[in-house]
Amino acid sequence: MDELDRLDDATAAKAFRRLVRHLRHRHDAQNIDLMGLSGFCRNCLGDWIHEADPSIAKADARRIVYGMEQSEWKAKYQSEATPEQLARMDASLKKNEGRDDAELDEALDESFPASDPPSMTDPHA
Repeated sequence: MDELDRLDDATAAKAFRRLVRHLRHRHDAQNIDLMGLSGFCRNCLGDWIHEADPSIAKADARRIVYGMEQSEWKAKYQSEATPEQLARMDASLKKNEGRDDAELDEALDESFPASDPPSMTDPHA
């Protein structure tokens, strides 16, 4: 079983809420830049909430992430994307294509082994 799946729901929920509050605070972190770097953004988080619980409408889930209506956030904080940002986002999104969660987790493990603590990469550490 993956270490991530061993986290209890309360711990995972606290970490998720901290991530969302961090993104609410960091208005300077534009969604286009998040997409270009990591292949996900605030909208994705909202969509994942909706997918986890379809009784929460997508717009409501995004409002949870933004802390306000998405349109209000866009009007207040979103800047016009540059051609460079759009190109970075397109290249980043291509890395997400055709992968399910398990494949994406495995790809990330292979891409970033140095970021994992030894206890996750070496069971004898």
